[in-house]
Amino acid sequence: MRKILITGAGSGLGRALALRYAQDGNEVCVADMNEEGGAETVDEIVSKGGAAFFAKCDITQQWDVDKLAISLAERWGSLDMLINNAGVATAGQLEFESMEQWQWVLDINLLGHVRMTKGMLPLLRKSKNASRDIVNIASQAGLTAAPGMGSYCVSKASMVSLSETSHLELAPEGIHVSVVCPAFFDTNLNKSLRSGDEKMQNVVDKMIKKSGVTADSIANKVFDGVSARKFMILTHKEGIKAYRLKRFLSFERYLAMVKKRTAKYVKKRI
Repeated sequence: MRKILITGAGSGLGRALALRYAQDGNEVCVADMNEEGGAETVDEIVSKGGAAFFAKCDITQQWDVDKLAISLAERWGSLDMLINNAGVATAGQLEFESMEQWQWVLDINLLGHVRMTKGMLPLLRKSKNASRDIVNIASQAGLTAAPGMGSYCVSKASMVSLSETSHLELAPEGIHVSVVCPAFFDTNLNKSLRSGDEKMQNVVDKMIKKSGVTADSIANKVFDGVSARKFMILTHKEGIKAYRLKRFLSFERYLAMVKKRTAKYVKKRI
């Protein structure tokens, strides 16, 4: 049995990940700001014979992160896996995104994960488990940017870069770092959306609804990818195709292709 901490596990992909890892016989700390959602995740795990408990934690507050680390040290003594899943969404063209919106999304999607990783590293280093992992949930938006998603894309691209740096730094210690980059899927991330452009809520809602991909299917791909010790886990076929095009085409040709595909969208926003 591994000891696993998952942030944002009170709903959406975090809940799906908690259920998937508990199903494999691991004990899960369900960390979230949402006490009701966290309790529901724990109840579902326990009702299926798994082991889990809830911990309220605001990843934007250093004291909350430190308090959780102390609590886990007292309960477990060490940690085998950290899944940095908690995140929020923003959208809108640059002129519509306020500085407050930029600060909000970066404080959660990037700095929140930095706080958690730094706070939990001492516990991961104490683990005697053969597999010790940090899994960062980023986004396809962090690999292949799109117009109208500036601050969100930047927050997720930063997570990809942080994951690569952490992967290289921690590999000598036997701590494996993975980054997950899903495209749109059926989740509640749109409920956290902040945008200065009132039309963006409908755009994001439609993209999520038509994705046809569930949080459970993403969780299974994360489980399999981490088990295979992959660094980058791409979960959508169209995302894999887009990433390959960006890597193998000249950048000028790739940008020309994306500009052509998004021209109608950008024109509507001007």
